[in-house]
Amino acid sequence: MNGRNQLTWEEKFDFDLWYVDHASFWLDLKIIGMTLLKVIKRDGINQSSNLPMERFQGMKSSSGDVG
Repeated sequence: MNGRNQLTWEEKFDFDLWYVDHASFWLDLKIIGMTLLKVIKRDGINQSSNLPMERFQGMKSSSGDVG
C-alpha cells in the first residue's frame, strides 16, 4: 500500500521484510483501515495507459548478479 507502483521492487521487498518483523493483529487492522480509506477516496489510482510498473526481473545479489 505504501507507494504502490511508484516503488522499486527492492523497496517493496524492504516493506515486506519490515512487515514480517512487525506483524501483529493491530498492524493488520491498521493496514486494512488505511486500505479502505484509500479505496473510498480513490487515492493513488494509476489512470495512465502505460503499464503500472516494471516487470520483476529477479533480485540483484551482493555481487551484482541478477538471480
